[in-house]
Amino acid sequence: MNFKELGLCPEILQAIEDLGYEDATPIQIKAIPAILKGRDMVGSAQTGTGKTAAFALPALHRLAKPGGCRALALAPTRELAIQIEENFRKYGKYLGLKMALLYGGVKYGKQLEELGNKPDIIVATPGRLLDHIQQGNLSLGKIEILILDEVDRMLDMGFVEDVTKIINKTPRSRQTLLFSATIPDAVVRLSKWALDNPAEAKIDIKISAAETVSHALYPVPAIQKFDLLVALLNNIKFESLIIFFQTRRGTDKISHWLTEHGQDVRVLHSDLKQRDRMSALQDFKDGKVKILSATDVASRGLDISNVTHVINYDVPQHAEDYIHRIGRTGRARTEGEAFTLCKPEELPLVESVEKLLGNPLPRKFVDDFAYREAPESLVPTGAVVSKKRNRSFGKQVSFGSRKRR
Repeated sequence: MNFKELGLCPEILQAIEDLGYEDATPIQIKAIPAILKGRDMVGSAQTGTGKTAAFALPALHRLAKPGGCRALALAPTRELAIQIEENFRKYGKYLGLKMALLYGGVKYGKQLEELGNKPDIIVATPGRLLDHIQQGNLSLGKIEILILDEVDRMLDMGFVEDVTKIINKTPRSRQTLLFSATIPDAVVRLSKWALDNPAEAKIDIKISAAETVSHALYPVPAIQKFDLLVALLNNIKFESLIIFFQTRRGTDKISHWLTEHGQDVRVLHSDLKQRDRMSALQDFKDGKVKILSATDVASRGLDISNVTHVINYDVPQHAEDYIHRIGRTGRARTEGEAFTLCKPEELPLVESVEKLLGNPLPRKFVDDFAYREAPESLVPTGAVVSKKRNRSFGKQVSFGSRKRR
């Protein structure tokens, strides 16, 4: 469906045309008409499906003209808040609306200046927004549209009390738009409490990216994980690659070792100063470096294009996080590859991922790598080692008798 068929105002359509967009994505087609009618909304879709535009375009249409602080968008991380605000500016550049971007880790000066200009739209992280409210820098008493983005992530990060406080400070007559990559029970409870008879725009959150992303699991003794990572990096051809770690400490340590092995790496996690996080992300986006080492702060929401490979140095603790991580590659129907390094203790986590996917992850081994243990001992009993090569390298291991579900 063309954007012109969705009922958006001419100013927004012109901005969309300037960006080169023509056809709306499924989540946009389902969400925009209902939001334009003033309905509350529960939207769910995986990353890279145009979720931000699904709420930003109709919200801008409903605001239409300047008139005070009437829209608030909450995001779980600084990076995502910055990206949402950028999208609001792009889509609304012909509407003359003012905006304020509020997040922690930086000084208050610029944010106070933006609040002093009486913004129409505020994009914020929960903690910094509450700081400003407590200091009397703004009021949410005239909010007409409340947007909660990546709600599942916000709740996972422990923002449930902050989000509840913020919602209670907005008028009950508001329109509430809740968007989330997944809809666990906690999100369902929040939606029932905060939303009024919401419309739903749900796009299948199973990994449609599996069609364009090839998956591989590399079993390895724990003590050789870093060595295997180096072997992979030296053998694969990649344009840009993200390595995901479970902890900030692990991200720093392994990235330091990679630098010592001649790799140019940027690091992204929540302990860094905001300017360092933005610099690392921008260098990666601009192609100044090909490798970004990150925690799950980089797994959601961020618009990073042309990532050819994702490597999970640590198997994610939650199966859903695997979906978000590998969603960084294979975007816009381009091909990508997702590798996961797995020590024996992580096999239960792998099984959770496979259960969510409905398919086993192909086991592979790197040719000419000096494994300390026999490769066959690193996979479950009954697994068959295939001599068939994949388009990368290494021997593939498959589950001979295991059926797909």
